[in-house]
Amino acid sequence: MSIAQNPLSVEVTLPREDIALFTVAGYLDVDTSTELRHHLANQFHHGRRHFLLDLSAVPFMDSSGMNIIVRAYQQARESGGSVHIIAPVPAVQRILDLTGVSITVPISGTVEESLALVEKSDATDTTDTAGGAGHAPRV
Repeated sequence: MSIAQNPLSVEVTLPREDIALFTVAGYLDVDTSTELRHHLANQFHHGRRHFLLDLSAVPFMDSSGMNIIVRAYQQARESGGSVHIIAPVPAVQRILDLTGVSITVPISGTVEESLALVEKSDATDTTDTAGGAGHAPRV
């Protein structure tokens, strides 16, 4: 698959100051994954902690795309944030299930469901005064 035949489109919106919503469309593979990686890095740089990845228009994802999601998850967790996957198509869901990523990274059917999960985790975090050294992600 060449990038000319299957370009990746990534639209970034900010539902809240610390949340970036990435609407991804196209093949997320070795030829195109750099595009998503750059968008994620830019939002990390701007202090975003929560990342919502709408994959409903991604018909195919290989290990390159999955690795970007796992790395984003690890980096977000280190900064007290989160990554949520939204509405993956069955082929992408299967990859997430087979690799165990779907056990670690929350998957929601809609943007609203993901936003509610972020709100819930933020509410829990503000009441958690344990102040531990952070939680290691299990990937």
